[in-house]
Amino acid sequence: MNKAILLDRDGVINQERGDYTYRREDFSVLPDVIPALRVLQEMGYMLIIISNQSGIAKGLFTIADVEKLHSYLVAYLDDNDVRIKEIYYCPHHPEYSSCICRKPDSQLIEKALARFNIDPAKSFFIGDKERDILAGKKAGVQGILIDSNFSLMKAIEPIIKGEKK
Repeated sequence: MNKAILLDRDGVINQERGDYTYRREDFSVLPDVIPALRVLQEMGYMLIIISNQSGIAKGLFTIADVEKLHSYLVAYLDDNDVRIKEIYYCPHHPEYSSCICRKPDSQLIEKALARFNIDPAKSFFIGDKERDILAGKKAGVQGILIDSNFSLMKAIEPIIKGEKK
């Protein structure tokens, strides 16, 4: 079985602005994301992004807007030798529709685990909201809760130390 690092997007990969981020001009990858993801990748972890994108349900932006931004992100990371296996996102919001894919529910995580034959016990979910950690826990994945816009390199220190044992 494979192992993976599941990552929330806003506040973990890119700058949390306190507003919806769906346009390229508002999107900024955090400073040490590239080196941190490279380390994890070299350690044999698949990299998968799991994100709530409720602005779609609210009519603030479209699926096409999110897909365009994600295409940019994947290409940017790829240009920096970081391979994202997949990006899963929930377009729903509880005030507009119901679903089981919106974090803190775990459907998107479970989908990734099944699709890529990932061992949840050897994997981690890094997020900046309690709902990220709860979603991971429901799927059997250990969570690492960080502050928004926190150093991803510092956040992965427990993973690195754990692997060296």
